Amino acid sequence: MAHIVTLKTPFREDWLHQLGDVITDPDELLTLLALNDHAQLQQGREARRLFPLRVPRAFVARMRSGDPQDPLLLQVLTAREEFIAAPGFSTDPLDEQKSVVPGLLHKYRNRALLLVKGSCAVNCRYCFRRHFPYQENQGNKNNWSQALEYIRTQPELDEIIFSGGDPLMAKDHELDWLISELEGIPHIKRLRIHTRLPVVIPARITEGLCQRLSDSRLQVLMVTHINHANEIDDALRESMTRLKNSGVTLLNQSVLLRGVNDCVETLAALSNALFDAGIMPYYIHVLDKVQGAAHFMVNDDEARVLIKGLLSRVSGYMVPTLTREIGGEPSKTPLDLNLKQS
Repeated sequence: MAHIVTLKTPFREDWLHQLGDVITDPDELLTLLALNDHAQLQQGREARRLFPLRVPRAFVARMRSGDPQDPLLLQVLTAREEFIAAPGFSTDPLDEQKSVVPGLLHKYRNRALLLVKGSCAVNCRYCFRRHFPYQENQGNKNNWSQALEYIRTQPELDEIIFSGGDPLMAKDHELDWLISELEGIPHIKRLRIHTRLPVVIPARITEGLCQRLSDSRLQVLMVTHINHANEIDDALRESMTRLKNSGVTLLNQSVLLRGVNDCVETLAALSNALFDAGIMPYYIHVLDKVQGAAHFMVNDDEARVLIKGLLSRVSGYMVPTLTREIGGEPSKTPLDLNLKQS
């Protein structure tokens, strides 16, 4: 019978220590979860050559030991299906690999994405930027300064989105510098931070970070990336409460993933868990067609059925917008919930 894995040693509170102690070996992960003799899972170990495995122990602690179908495990474990070259999938599904300056994507009229850092605390196997040329868009003060100069010359921009990689891989003093620079640009009103780091290492939400966000003249929003209710534990809820008490607006975006959350009951549990944690469901994306992730694909009509089912199970304000991103379009594209006729 599956049960929640218990780690032998307690987590250290310092997020940087936890970040330095992540699991990068598929065999270690499978052994920790009592799955080291599972032949099919073992066959996927070589996929780390395509995209390295990386998962914090705080996230592993929420996985069910002995369960090869654990929804958190499936998001991070290397799989042999990643070697399949699927038609219609590419290494740049959102046409992002041409930045206006290194590390800055001006994708939408009034908002731009600053790729603050190119690395993440966890490598999700369906990541749409798993092939992104981060070496040409490094998160350092030289590139940030170029990006800030561009932002100063674009008065139509009123919102900057910290993205990555994961922007909270930057240390608090680096974020303080960036935020201070943005605060000095009069036409910037809002700062949005897209991150998965507080989900996998809740200790990342430090008192210093909360205080800095609270003190900012900018309206601050944080968009977490949570795909399943099992990702939400007490530590994450406490971190979200600290952010909310600091005046940060909390939103969530998910991705529909085959075998992970492609079930109405699972999506309803996620929406309820998010709302209970003070996070508003915002977007649920159909999978971006990145090469190596086709086995996670849920087609559009299946997605429509799921969201229509979700509408009948939770209050309307807890139903995220079903959407996809199309490279070059001026915004996300919501999907009509009407089933298409074949």
